[in-house]
Amino acid sequence: MNNLDLKIKLGHLDLKNPVITASGTFGFGREYGELYDINQLGAITTKGITLKPKSGNPPPRIAETYGGILNSVGLENPGIDRFIEEELPFLECLKIPVIVNIAGNTIEDYAIVAERLRGSNISAVEINISCPNVNKGGLHFGTHPDSVYQVTKAVRDKWDKTLIIKLTPNVTSITEIALAAQEAGADVISLINTLLAMDIDIHKRKAILGNILGGLSGPAVLPVALRMVYQIAKVVKIPIIGMGGIMTGEDAIKFLLAGASAISIGTGNFIHPTCPLEVLKGIEKYMKKYGFYSMKEIIGQLQ
Repeated sequence: MNNLDLKIKLGHLDLKNPVITASGTFGFGREYGELYDINQLGAITTKGITLKPKSGNPPPRIAETYGGILNSVGLENPGIDRFIEEELPFLECLKIPVIVNIAGNTIEDYAIVAERLRGSNISAVEINISCPNVNKGGLHFGTHPDSVYQVTKAVRDKWDKTLIIKLTPNVTSITEIALAAQEAGADVISLINTLLAMDIDIHKRKAILGNILGGLSGPAVLPVALRMVYQIAKVVKIPIIGMGGIMTGEDAIKFLLAGASAISIGTGNFIHPTCPLEVLKGIEKYMKKYGFYSMKEIIGQLQ
């Protein structure tokens, strides 16, 4: 049992283990690369990239709350041109798959950004149709099956590698949304993005966040994320990346048992920078304890 088989497949991606970092919590990998060898992970996901640079939302942008954090960064990023010039060379030198998260104000924006990445060594794109703290795009596209289909199809026509669609939990029927993405050509579903939320400073009688509304992440959302992963795993035929409040190996195992093929860590990166490595160790510890050799013995095996 010393040689555990942690390999998994996501679309055309072969990962040596199921631990991925979540968009918006890992920058472009440079910062965490100074703290540990990020090539130990299964893959990393960049922060969201848009066609044009975005300055993001007014501060305050992040606030702690019970069991998690609220964020309203607003997809601040340098835009695709600077990303290709300044960040892509570093990312292409990594020894693990790199997933680029892309967002847009229009369907055409998504398609253009994806097309600009063709020919690079980027392994996959993750389409962010689920951001709850931007005024245009994002969440709007992710709340209706028709628009999910349209944006997925548009990117599919421009991108020939692994296509991941990131879903919002802020919908009535998560399974309808997932099925629309699958029908349009998605290779992988990732979920959940943050829950639409807010908090109030009663002494100032003002919202905590500058944008008033933001996204809730962290352990508080784990049961919601777990439920949605379980529901989607029952209806789709493509792999799922589960995320939402994962802090430990035990948390990760829950998502794998519920049907996720891989897991992604977000808020945990802020709390403890080496959280992904600790989660990976926790998965290995669980497998050794219960006599599992490969990931296929765990994924979707909820009794």
